[in-house]
Amino acid sequence: QVQLVESGGGLVQSGGSLRLSCTVPENIFRVNAMAWFRQAPGKQRELVASISIDDSPWYEGSMRGRVTIARDNVKNTVYLQMDNLKPEDTAVYYCNAVDSNSWGRGTQVTVFS
Repeated sequence: QVQLVESGGGLVQSGGSLRLSCTVPENIFRVNAMAWFRQAPGKQRELVASISIDDSPWYEGSMRGRVTIARDNVKNTVYLQMDNLKPEDTAVYYCNAVDSNSWGRGTQVTVFS
């Protein structure tokens, strides 16, 4: 069972920032594009951002312009910097190794106004 471990979630006021991290086993990290998804209560899981093996990012949806995805090929970690957070960003955020379709357990982000 591949283990992706997210961290960095928490409670933040509207307009604040958080940086999520996801550590990935090296053999998975080096051959996978990586992505961050989120799932709000009662809603489907949706893509937030992805990054290819050669560091090309892609941003999707309402968080475009407020998030930055990055990967550290030494630490086998993918990050999601989230700025200007809004209450509607409240969700569980999941890390995904795209090609192997492996998932972490998620980290809760709660934004209050």
